[in-house]
Amino acid sequence: MKPWMNLGQMLKVNARKYPDTVAFKDARRSFTYPETNARVNRLAHSLMGLGLRKGDAVAVLLENCIEIAEVFLATAKTGIVIVPINFRLVGPEIRYIVDHSDAKAMIVHDEFVTTVDGIRGELDKVAEGNYIVVGKGAAGYIQYEAFIAGSPETEPDVRVEPADTWVLIYTSGTTGRPKGVLRSHESHVAFYLINAVDFGFTEHDICMNVMPLCHINSIFFTFTFTYIGGSVYVHPARSFRAAEILDIIERESITFISLIPTHYNVMLNLPKDGRGRDVSSVRKLLCSSAPVSKQMKLAIMDFFPGVHLYEGYGSTEAGIVTVLKPEDQMRKLGSIGYESLGTDVVKLLDEDGDEVPVGEVGELYSSGPMLFDGYHKAPERTAASFRGGWFSAGDMAVMDADGFYSIVDRKDNMIITGGENVYPTEIEEVIASHPGVFDVAIIGLPDEKWGECVTAVVVPKPGARIDEETIIDHCWERVARYKRPKRVIFITDDEMPRTVSGKKLHRELRERFGSKSEGRHG
Repeated sequence: MKPWMNLGQMLKVNARKYPDTVAFKDARRSFTYPETNARVNRLAHSLMGLGLRKGDAVAVLLENCIEIAEVFLATAKTGIVIVPINFRLVGPEIRYIVDHSDAKAMIVHDEFVTTVDGIRGELDKVAEGNYIVVGKGAAGYIQYEAFIAGSPETEPDVRVEPADTWVLIYTSGTTGRPKGVLRSHESHVAFYLINAVDFGFTEHDICMNVMPLCHINSIFFTFTFTYIGGSVYVHPARSFRAAEILDIIERESITFISLIPTHYNVMLNLPKDGRGRDVSSVRKLLCSSAPVSKQMKLAIMDFFPGVHLYEGYGSTEAGIVTVLKPEDQMRKLGSIGYESLGTDVVKLLDEDGDEVPVGEVGELYSSGPMLFDGYHKAPERTAASFRGGWFSAGDMAVMDADGFYSIVDRKDNMIITGGENVYPTEIEEVIASHPGVFDVAIIGLPDEKWGECVTAVVVPKPGARIDEETIIDHCWERVARYKRPKRVIFITDDEMPRTVSGKKLHRELRERFGSKSEGRHG
């Protein structure tokens, strides 16, 4: 049986099917499907002109831009492996990924040239003539538009198999050194098709790409629309400015956006006189990476009248595992939903590998067509993450009698205080419900008496007058005594460490405050 076409192959088809449809647009430019396919083919030939062949890797250090989308598509057509790098990383971290991935070329934004120049002497696998820059030209780099200008627009003559590796993406490193996750073409195609069904996307949709394209959420959802013939608006801004997002929604008639709770929180805290835009075009919203309270859900649906709100749970390795659909939002608060189409989530296991009963906490394992192929150069790590064909990202979950799952917390974030297990997510939800709290992370810090001390790291809302006593009192009747924070540390939102996808880095907070006897109290 002939396999499904990959993203690059589908681009060729869509160039014929949708000749007038805009494939990618930003604040300055707009390219139809035929124009995009022509540019991508030229880029594909140019990359092969550097000596790159199927299976070779190209590292990409770009903020969101149309060019990074073109690199994804060109590598899909040629069998070259793309290595998207988080642009917030510093030189040594970038060097590790480029070296570990065996990348033979780099494509970087002009603003990162100085950073890359600082490590070029250590990048032995990247040939001197294989550095390309997007934006302004720079010494020792080929300017991107000049790079693709002279190449043919014909389709590359390369046979790319569904099982071939397409994306080598490095995890955010919440538990130490980033791991290189190997993902095939067929695992991404499975995502596109499954989500077109699960979310009801069509070629008439216009997706706004806000999350960075060095993150799996954005890679998945952005290219779902390219695969089915929809349009993508690429938003390049590094920081999230809610008013600007609303302007774009109104101007471009955006129908779908994927955001994290922090983004929605910023949007919902806009002053009323800053909300005056028409957002009625938005039909579907996705929220992922963290639980959403009932109050926030109601506020989102009030902000976007008539919108269908989805929540998703997944990982870089497993793809999207579960989906909480609009009709279940209010009756299954705190749930991550049930299995995504084509995914099997039937194993919540205890430490002995036995399945736990309904209502009890176990480690969540999943399997399905979106699953990754293993960690690059790390067979031991790969083996440790699987039980048979089942993968675990290290999250602890519980299933109710209706088959809906709820994440309790990450296994690594669990706090043991006085012999009791405390899962931070539960306490974070309670503290986040205080009107003066913008964000919160719960961590365990060393304590002579309790083993670990439950500690709240709180970001107050601007102008809020809250102190340690305020936070502890708020928890008094809402959680058991052993779960209440014994310590509260106040920081600013800029001081809260996050991954590029917005997830809070509890490990960094433990390292930052673990050796200090006192936090900064308000």
